[in-house]
Amino acid sequence: KRGEDSYYNGHKKRKGVKIHACVSCDGFPLTIIISPGNEYDSKAFIQVMKLIKINTTAKPRTRPFEVLADSAYDNTAIRQYLRSRAIKSSIPINTRNSKRRKKGRPTRFDPDSYSKRGTIERFFAWLKMGFRKLASRYERLNVVFKGLLDIACFILCWKKV
Repeated sequence: KRGEDSYYNGHKKRKGVKIHACVSCDGFPLTIIISPGNEYDSKAFIQVMKLIKINTTAKPRTRPFEVLADSAYDNTAIRQYLRSRAIKSSIPINTRNSKRRKKGRPTRFDPDSYSKRGTIERFFAWLKMGFRKLASRYERLNVVFKGLLDIACFILCWKKV
């Protein structure tokens, strides 16, 4: 069976999965997806951003005011996507990408707002420490693993409220 479950095999060596999440400044998860462990983090960034929906009394918000990400997301495609949607980005410059001097306007990086990025690290620590079953990943199907992730996010939100 190929497709969504092709990057995990419970009988042989586990290739691994990555959990991609978008979290608010308060630590509430906005979106969460899983992807194969052998992909770059930046490949799932646009998909995570497209899934954001914050329910309000009017039309749901689909774009945040600012995105804080680490240097793995320093990519021209990501920066152009954020600029086209009028979202501020605070992404440090990756030293591997700065071999040649780039022309054009400089990239935006605000160290004061970037200091709030510890929220996402704390969120992943809560997931791994509070829900040990997610850290070890015994489930063979991605649907079951994603369901456990959703339940864990619900419990984390429930504790915060």
